[in-house]
Amino acid sequence: MTLAAYATRRNTIGSGLTLGFVYWLCFSGPNHHQKSKPRSPPTGPHTFQRTVVAVGDLHGDYPNMMEVLRMSGAVTQNDTWTGNVDYLVQTGDIVDRGDDVIKMYAYVESLRAEARAHGGDVLSHFGNHEMMNLVGDWRFVPPSEISTFGGIEARQKILTSGWIGAAWRANYSISTRLPLHPSMGTINTDYDETTAASLQDLSHAALSFCHGGLSPTYSKLTPYPSALNNVGSKLVARLQDREVQPKPHPPYPYAGLPLGTTGEEEELYEADGPLWYRGWAMDKEAVACKAVDDVLKKIGVRRLVMGHTPHFAHILSRCDGKIIIIDTGISHAYGGILSAAKFTYTLWPSKTKGVWIARDLVTAIYPDGEDVLIDDIREIRADFL
Repeated sequence: MTLAAYATRRNTIGSGLTLGFVYWLCFSGPNHHQKSKPRSPPTGPHTFQRTVVAVGDLHGDYPNMMEVLRMSGAVTQNDTWTGNVDYLVQTGDIVDRGDDVIKMYAYVESLRAEARAHGGDVLSHFGNHEMMNLVGDWRFVPPSEISTFGGIEARQKILTSGWIGAAWRANYSISTRLPLHPSMGTINTDYDETTAASLQDLSHAALSFCHGGLSPTYSKLTPYPSALNNVGSKLVARLQDREVQPKPHPPYPYAGLPLGTTGEEEELYEADGPLWYRGWAMDKEAVACKAVDDVLKKIGVRRLVMGHTPHFAHILSRCDGKIIIIDTGISHAYGGILSAAKFTYTLWPSKTKGVWIARDLVTAIYPDGEDVLIDDIREIRADFL
């Protein structure tokens, strides 16, 4: 697609994304979209492997969502759970910009139940658009999408006290800490600096997922991820449980956050909060890479993975893979690249007792092939395994 064609879409991207920024999104980045095949993984009776597939913003486009899930290997051609991945992660923004919202949320809940029945899981996140809809900011809701719910009041009810609202409360979080090995605990086990030494070289073998990003200046990063998720749960409950839902903007005036919203809830929804932050995607490489190590160390993970800021050429890996931006504008509303990120962690014993070989493979999957972003093999100390 030409630069001019991208420029015509800039109003669909959102305010503040200028022509120059669109150019940067399309053509910058250290990992240009070149196809390559990963090496074959090791096999053996003592080899452990965990596979995670992550998908970015979907914005009301059921056909493109299904195409991405099929090509990623998470679901079959019959749209059932394959069992070939351990976790499917979606980083938010299923809602808005398209008419398939009801069908998409229904499918995700069905797939989640199926995955859990087979020992896997689907991990879902709030995007800024899910939260905008609860606040009453409907600027990106097409009238045709409202009609699929049966009107404004019916839509508000389904998103608050109805089945979608219930799914959001039960199954959606602000951020996920996903351990790459069972010895680190279950999903969303808080990182504990005081006990990290006991895990030796596995202490930070985890991935962080959220929608926008975890700003270095955000005040409630720790304990991670429970601090973020507890605040998010409180804000969602406050918005859903209002006695009278505000009339949506537009056409009515913007109501904003309700009276009684706490300072920490306000910070969650601000520009540097995890729903809206764009620094990891937009800051210059040197600035981002200088700041990211402190955040990784603080929250006990190896990589920050997020959507929100679209990069229309390919999945973007920055700072030697410490930052992965997976929003490629999958929805037809953007006309971007169909994509998924795949994280494969393999651990097997070396010939030395207490020393293991760890392979960290990150690939970007597209309709025409797979691109290796990271393929790191190293010896690690883990004599407790």
